[in-house]
Amino acid sequence: MSAPSWDFSFVYISLQDPALLEDIQKAEQLIASLGELSSDNVEQCQQALTRFDDIKILLLSASNYAACLSSVDATNAEAKSLVVKTDVLLSSLAQAFSPFESELASCNADIFQSVMQGSDEHGLFSRHQFRLEQIRKQRVYRLSVAEEQLLSAMQVDGKNAWGRLYDNITGDMNVTLTLADGTLETIGLSQAASILYGSDASRREPAWRAIYEGMEKQEITFAAILNALAGNRLTEYKKRSHTETLTFLQPALNGSRIEQSTLDAMMQTARESQPISRGAAQSMAKLFNTNALTPWDELAAMPPLSEASSETLSFEEGIAIIKQAFGEVDPEMADFVDMMVENRLIDAAPQPNKVMGAYCTKIPKTRTPLVFMSYGGSMSDVLTLAHELGHAFHNWVMRDMPYVETTYPMTLAETASIFAENVVRDALLARAKSDNDKMLMLWEEAQSAVALLLNIPVRFQFEKAFYEQRENGELSPADLKALMASTWKDWYGEASSEPNDLFWASKLHFSIAEISFYNYPYLFGYLFSTGVYAQRQHKGERFYEDYKALLRDTGRMTASDVAEKHLGVNLRAGDFWAQSVAIVGTRIEAFQKLVDDF
Repeated sequence: MSAPSWDFSFVYISLQDPALLEDIQKAEQLIASLGELSSDNVEQCQQALTRFDDIKILLLSASNYAACLSSVDATNAEAKSLVVKTDVLLSSLAQAFSPFESELASCNADIFQSVMQGSDEHGLFSRHQFRLEQIRKQRVYRLSVAEEQLLSAMQVDGKNAWGRLYDNITGDMNVTLTLADGTLETIGLSQAASILYGSDASRREPAWRAIYEGMEKQEITFAAILNALAGNRLTEYKKRSHTETLTFLQPALNGSRIEQSTLDAMMQTARESQPISRGAAQSMAKLFNTNALTPWDELAAMPPLSEASSETLSFEEGIAIIKQAFGEVDPEMADFVDMMVENRLIDAAPQPNKVMGAYCTKIPKTRTPLVFMSYGGSMSDVLTLAHELGHAFHNWVMRDMPYVETTYPMTLAETASIFAENVVRDALLARAKSDNDKMLMLWEEAQSAVALLLNIPVRFQFEKAFYEQRENGELSPADLKALMASTWKDWYGEASSEPNDLFWASKLHFSIAEISFYNYPYLFGYLFSTGVYAQRQHKGERFYEDYKALLRDTGRMTASDVAEKHLGVNLRAGDFWAQSVAIVGTRIEAFQKLVDDF
């Protein structure tokens, strides 16, 4: 079985499908109809909530479909045009619903509860209660309805346009590798990025340097994108600080549904765990016969421990590994993997114009999860596939819930994905017949520790410092490179051979328009999921149903409440995070011992 591509026939046949056009037209009509309702009337507020659900489902189905097509082929102009069109309509929805949201954010408790009574075809109106209560808590930062509408209208051709520019440049970018024999090889950026995850040592450094050179040629543009996104946000936050100061971190914390104390406790634990994460990097470097881990080896497959080449796993072999590991948790999880493959809901085939990265999304109309990646055959690719299938499973177990209750924050989103990685790694480790097999699995543990306990804090600290400096003016490419280099050295220390000072340009997360600080939630998910996974052995047969119950609560509770209800822990204290790091530390010690004995 070769790596598959998506089949979208379950929702739309093509971009010209009449069903797609009808969905967009219906959404437009429903948006217009919101203007006929009054936010002062309880029943009409309820009608607005019903239409809000209908419109979101229609528009996000069309938008996600178009975004998927654009991901597979970044040159697909028609798909990108539909992405922009749905973005405009989502902005129109925000504007049309703004009077109702403002009313529900500011009205007294009695009126609010009156709106939450009753039901419609989607279920009880109380399905909106958690989301709206979160908005009510932040009402001190709201602007007038007219100002909120203006901000929504300007997003499409403002902040969101900068994000699209980054995607368009990187999706269409080719880079040229200079190989050891002087041969030049020109390939797409995403293809070059895939090499960094593989086992071909002769091409990894050339690929990394080709990507670096490509980013350097565009550094002025990429710096402009970062400055524009941050400047846009900072200006908005100042306008919202009419009663209380809205700091640049607060919107991200609100979106993550955590408190500053939780973030502080987690980051402090990461800082204190540097001996573990740096030790993991240094042990990885030993297997590459280097004194410190190089940027081009950081994501790579484990080097062969003998003259034999590193194993390349076909997609069929990779999916079989995942299915078997999932099945050991519960047969239902194995059946889910079969469903994803049989219905061609995974797009893993490498393509020249495919965008970088991996993700999971869904089509709200059918509650169908979709997985995107470029599969190259390494064990890292298998774990990336498991990670995204974990996300997909998270969406799958929520498919019968009201749609508004299925939107979970990034912090909790990583629970199922990293859980899936742990399941696969532990299953393979348990079946390991040799030290080489054990080393392969523990290599992935070490790589995760470096990625999440070192690289993610680098991203967070860089972005935080960037916002602090951006308040005083724009930063030049040289400024950004210097800031990234110093932050890299602060966290990696002697464990890294050289800082990746253009990481702010090559890592697309910094240029996502919709969300800032797209970094620390991964560390949260890594450590939180480690705590969840630790319960598997203790709970035995009860674990699977408890695990699904936890996932189902992620869209209707704060992260702290989910942790307290399902784990009985306080995320604001350092104890929970330290316990998770201790579990990671045990795995890294085992890896280091094998490396030292090798």
